[in-house]
Amino acid sequence: MKLLSGTELAGYIKERQAKQVRNLRQSWNVRPKLAIIQTIDSAVIDTYVRLKQAYGDDILVDVEVHKITQADIFTTIDELNGDDSVHGIIIQLPLENTDETVRAVNSVDPAKDVDGLNEKTTFTPATPLAIDWLLAGFSVDLAQKKIAIVGRGRLVGAPLAKLWQDQNQDVTVFDKTSDVSAQHMQQYDIIVTAVGKPNLISSEDVQIGAVVIDAATSSENGKIVGDVAPDVRQRDDLTITPEKGGVGPLTVAALFDNLITAARRVADAS
Repeated sequence: MKLLSGTELAGYIKERQAKQVRNLRQSWNVRPKLAIIQTIDSAVIDTYVRLKQAYGDDILVDVEVHKITQADIFTTIDELNGDDSVHGIIIQLPLENTDETVRAVNSVDPAKDVDGLNEKTTFTPATPLAIDWLLAGFSVDLAQKKIAIVGRGRLVGAPLAKLWQDQNQDVTVFDKTSDVSAQHMQQYDIIVTAVGKPNLISSEDVQIGAVVIDAATSSENGKIVGDVAPDVRQRDDLTITPEKGGVGPLTVAALFDNLITAARRVADAS
């Protein structure tokens, strides 16, 4: 088994980003700032937010958290859109009222939409970018490969499919109600899953020598797990993300890469 360690790659990316931030601060007097809007009081979400704050601290990026009720979300977005000191805005999903998700993410200024979720965004969404980096970093070539993306969600599946289809890759997308079975899945060289359904992908679904990217997160018995069943990880013929430290660390790195790009655009325009 070959493990695709995002943690290993993220360390190199973080070093490069720290140099970029120092240059922005010293040469342009631009202090990159990320604003996080959080509307749900949840231990899991608090953990994700703290990870972003810690990453920002490491590379000298200011990260401010706006913990608000959902009733205040559009007022807060408008204020941050108009704040020139803020270069990036993310809405920590999910919202309690998910019916407002599309309106909320589309209310973020596209120039500050570092999560890449606005319909008019100028950024690649963080998790698809992280997956692309992960495969490139471990020299996994997508050309001439049959790729399955399981899940067509706003954060991962849909934007990843678009990213790779724009590169003319051979991509098939399964939604969470599709027939994900050995009959269908064994024909694919690369499987990316991001549904949030534990044990969705079993060993019989995966062909010999395949590449498996588990980008899902869900809670099972108080533990954060992905979509891949334990029997998949018992095989030694696969190239696969580890249970921890796969896509996640690179997703945070990709988010801050987008933020640095947003801050650099401000510097270039000054």
